[in-house]
Amino acid sequence: MKAPLGDVGRGHRRRALVSVLVAAALLLAACGGGDGGERIRTDTTCDGRIEGTAQVTVWFHAGPSAEYNTLLRQVDDFNRTQREVRVEVVTLPEQRPYNELVLSAAASGDLPDLLDFDGPRLYSHAWSGRIKPIDSCLSDGLRKDLLPSIRQQGTYAGRLYGIGTFDSGLGLYVRPSVLKKAGIRVPRGTEDAWTAREFTDILRTLRKAGYRYPLDMGIVDAKPGEEWSTYGFAPAVWSAGGDLIDPRTFRTADGFLNGPESVEALTTLQNWVQEGLVEPGRSEQAFVQERSVISWTGHWWYPDYTRKFPGDLAIVPLPDFGEGTVTGMGSWQWGVTSGGADGDAVWRFLAYLLKPDQIHRMSVANGAIPATRSAVKLSPEYAEGGAERLFIEQLTDGVARPRPRTPAYPAITEAFSRAFPKIMIDMAPVKATLDEAVEAIDKDLAAHDGYPKSGS
Repeated sequence: MKAPLGDVGRGHRRRALVSVLVAAALLLAACGGGDGGERIRTDTTCDGRIEGTAQVTVWFHAGPSAEYNTLLRQVDDFNRTQREVRVEVVTLPEQRPYNELVLSAAASGDLPDLLDFDGPRLYSHAWSGRIKPIDSCLSDGLRKDLLPSIRQQGTYAGRLYGIGTFDSGLGLYVRPSVLKKAGIRVPRGTEDAWTAREFTDILRTLRKAGYRYPLDMGIVDAKPGEEWSTYGFAPAVWSAGGDLIDPRTFRTADGFLNGPESVEALTTLQNWVQEGLVEPGRSEQAFVQERSVISWTGHWWYPDYTRKFPGDLAIVPLPDFGEGTVTGMGSWQWGVTSGGADGDAVWRFLAYLLKPDQIHRMSVANGAIPATRSAVKLSPEYAEGGAERLFIEQLTDGVARPRPRTPAYPAITEAFSRAFPKIMIDMAPVKATLDEAVEAIDKDLAAHDGYPKSGS
């Protein structure tokens, strides 16, 4: 079922030459997502037909993990249930960064038929022509069932290029018993999030109560080139009224990433570290080991935290830095590559992954937020009063924001991920460090003429 990297680009272009006309009508429904709705035809990726027996290759970012093992089982089940499409997951070398493998394969023409990628990298893939739009594949019913955040992060230049089976959740994990004992209120939702100033006082109060490092921000994962810094802390910049790039033109970061609002937000975070209020980054276990009582992190820690503190765990919004609480969104997405793949065959497998029971299956494996309203209903954690309800509310009520939807995003996150640890670990001057990041981003923009839409 698996193929080594060197086999990419060989077997996945094979197509039988004989058309199975009798099956065409049945396959049309399958391409529409299986819900009987009308498809929106703004591209030609899907036309409702599969020629013969189609071979589809898949790349997935994760190595051995619950996520990866679940996908392998889904592939096996899909292959057993029908004969028209055969799916093969390609084994990738774990010693090379996934994004590096993708760019290398794109340059050599060896991308798979179905590509998995981190959500904000979609815009670069779409602009460069590595993936093609899939509006013609989705039924109207499926489109409406998707969470707004899934549609938003999958859209570039007005067309849908990617779709995920799950989204992410970001917030503050707290222990209500500890907060109440210290006389600290527990926010009920996004309407009464702590202000940044209030949050600073809360951290000081908790340190006086005996918690050496009241806040764990995952500093251990704030490394150059890693996505955590941008995903986790761009919301603080946005909440203060700043941004990573001009959100209107996407032509410059100057005056935005290094603007006064962004500087103020990151100075506040740096001050928390300087005061000794933040776990310095020795391990990921500060919250579990009770050195910290508040954890600024994502949905992936919920299973471990709830096992450690059953009945004493709550998720509350990120602090309000002046313009209202803001959180992140976006996770891994699927895209149909622009080679010779039969779009209907690729979509048939993707439509299978988007069935409510299959989304739920993956969500159970990785703890992520189900991508459709139908699948959300299968998880009591997201129901009214559920432990993870805040994550759904943030994704549907406009509190969550996508990372910059521009082909320049790889340069933006690279620059920010280098600036953030300098500010938080090396205690570098905030404004000067952000000026350096802006210079790197604007250099990339200039090299690509601002990534004009006509380049897609």
